[in-house]
Amino acid sequence: MGLVKCPPVYLKSSKAELLIWEFRLLRWLHHSSGYFTKKQLLHPIRLTVDEMRSYSAITITDPTGERTLPYNSFDRFLLQTLKDERDLPFLYLMMRISLTMIPLGVLLFFTHGLVWWLIAAAYFYLNHLFFKGPFGLMLHCSCHRPFFKKEYAYLNYYLPWIVAPFFGHSPDTYFAHHIGMHHAENNLEEDESSTMHYQRDEFRDFLRYFGRFFVFGITGLYAYHKKRNRKIFMKRILVGETFFWSMALVLAYFNFAAAFMVFLFPFLVFRYVAMMGNWSQHAFIDAMDPGNHYTNSITCINHKYNHKCWNDGYHISHHIFPNLHWTEHPAHLKANADDYAKNKALVFEGIDFLGVYLLLMRKRYDVLAEHLVNINDTFASEEEAIDLMKQRTAYIPVPVLVGA
Repeated sequence: MGLVKCPPVYLKSSKAELLIWEFRLLRWLHHSSGYFTKKQLLHPIRLTVDEMRSYSAITITDPTGERTLPYNSFDRFLLQTLKDERDLPFLYLMMRISLTMIPLGVLLFFTHGLVWWLIAAAYFYLNHLFFKGPFGLMLHCSCHRPFFKKEYAYLNYYLPWIVAPFFGHSPDTYFAHHIGMHHAENNLEEDESSTMHYQRDEFRDFLRYFGRFFVFGITGLYAYHKKRNRKIFMKRILVGETFFWSMALVLAYFNFAAAFMVFLFPFLVFRYVAMMGNWSQHAFIDAMDPGNHYTNSITCINHKYNHKCWNDGYHISHHIFPNLHWTEHPAHLKANADDYAKNKALVFEGIDFLGVYLLLMRKRYDVLAEHLVNINDTFASEEEAIDLMKQRTAYIPVPVLVGA
């Protein structure tokens, strides 16, 4: 079947405009070349087991932390502070943020006119388009595995207390949520950010999910820890939220435009992106076994997202072993492929969580099936895979407790 570069030639349907937008989405998701078959553009894709992505034919290209160059003298100086030498890239990322984006944010409080707008444009680009993903997942890794040795432990505060507020994070509340609640509850009933009780391919349900978290997320998190008398987490939430909002509001009083650009808008973006990511990571849940890590999470492999964001696509293995180093996730998949197949775990190739989210909102299960890796020929056909995916995105009713 021939490949076509310009799909509008084939748009003969009365729904041409809709198809054009669908093509633009597909072109963005298929980052490798931008080419599509006429069949992909005009018809749902139907694949047999022989045409589906076979795990045995795939070479995993995600990063494993292997170095090709020897350490230089500055590397060796930095390594003295680290628990794990594989975390050296994090220090360089922190330095790049600290020497570029943060100074621009500070300058916005002291400039005006055209200069202000130029700096604001540069800050917006660095924050939201360049550093946001790598920073967010670096913070995630640091929560599970603090970077610095005991004698340099004070440096562990730099990321959540100095850098994180510029990305809209109130200090330590992410830790209290992600470590204190999300991993502890595993997206089940007690997890305040659980996706179980939503139809996970419906945008209206996502808006309800996001709205609930945005309005009640912090109070719900505090109540969760208070119910369990976890005073350390309660203190972290109160101190972190008080610090962030006191700082942001005082700065907004003196310069609202700068405070909005530097702290408040990143806060809004972070809350939306965080919920969109969690929604995608836990969109597919086996209602008969919702606590099964293999069937309440997904994994995305062989995508540039994993190179940029520290193998964050490996969400199944992350929930199985939360403290597994980011470089070890590809090896875990290789070593445990039979378990993935036995549980009919959903592993996608060439797509990231954002792509999964966008396709779910369009109910494009055919495109998701095209990216699905058929480990050990688990699925006999694309139809079987699609049926399973639809079952796992279905609303799971809240259990009703009946008194004895």
